[in-house]
Amino acid sequence: MENIIFKKDEFKIRETKINDASLILSYIKKIAAYEKLSDRVVATKEDIEQTIFKDKQAFVYIAEKNDQPIGFMLCFLTYSTFLGRSNLYLEDIFIDLEYRHQGYGKLMFKALANLAIDKGYQRIDWMCLDWNQKSIEFYKSLGAKHLKDWYTFRLETNEIKKLSK
Repeated sequence: MENIIFKKDEFKIRETKINDASLILSYIKKIAAYEKLSDRVVATKEDIEQTIFKDKQAFVYIAEKNDQPIGFMLCFLTYSTFLGRSNLYLEDIFIDLEYRHQGYGKLMFKALANLAIDKGYQRIDWMCLDWNQKSIEFYKSLGAKHLKDWYTFRLETNEIKKLSK
């Protein structure tokens, strides 16, 4: 049975199942192409099956119009020591080009907001590439704040291995 987290007319957002792994990977590749980062995608269908559905490391939702996929969201939990609770981190949100500027992105964020309220999360965090001005303006229109005081840092595989020695 399909677990729908949001529905409005012909538009719905549903939780994914393991048989959606190929669809999820296709959306990961679409967002990578949009961000000009296709060369960095190394994930496989088997990785998606293992990490998302067996290990439950992330939550993925598919947006559909008339039962056809038009977008996706991938998020996971973070923890705020100051709040003393888990919060949502939105790793990716993507809508197919032909469905943009029709209100679906706002509905996807509305679904996330409802999920956050239902689960008691007090934050939804995400990052945006600095050149993506259309998305930045959209996020600001939702009331999102740009956290200017914080820098994002990352250790990748080689650095992690080097540090662990």
